[in-house]
Parts: sequence; structure tokens; C-alpha cells
Amino acid sequence: MNTHTMRTEASEATSIKLSFASAHEVHHGLENAVNTLIASAARDRRCGITVTRHEPGAYTVALDETVPFGETREAAAA
Repeated sequence: MNTHTMRTEASEATSIKLSFASAHEVHHGLENAVNTLIASAARDRRCGITVTRHEPGAYTVALDETVPFGETREAAAA
């Protein structure tokens, strides 16, 4: 699994791009990314989190002001 944050410190991350080489890595990797962004969302309490699947093995987990605080939503890129 490869992860790359948009900012250098996890406590300030607004999105995390992930790519996975195998399907068994996906759940654990997405869970870790969501947990990282929960800390960022909890500071402001203004947004939730969206998990977007771009293609097999490629995801973005991001803070999203259109999602209510405390919620996580899934999306598939067109």
C-alpha cells in the first residue's frame, strides 16, 4: 500500500490519496486514512469525510464540507 498526504503533518491533512496493490490491503488502508482525517474534522466540527474510488485500487479520502460532521460517505468517480 502506498499513501500520500496532501500536507506534511497528518493532524492538518485535508485529503489522502491511496493506491493498493492487492484487494486485501484496501479495508485496513482506508480505515487508517479515515481515522487520520477524523482528527482533522473534529477540530472544526464543520465537515465530514468522503471516500472516493477512482479506479480499482485507487482511492481518495478527503474532508468534505457537503458531508455533515460525524458522517463518512462513499463515492465512485465517473
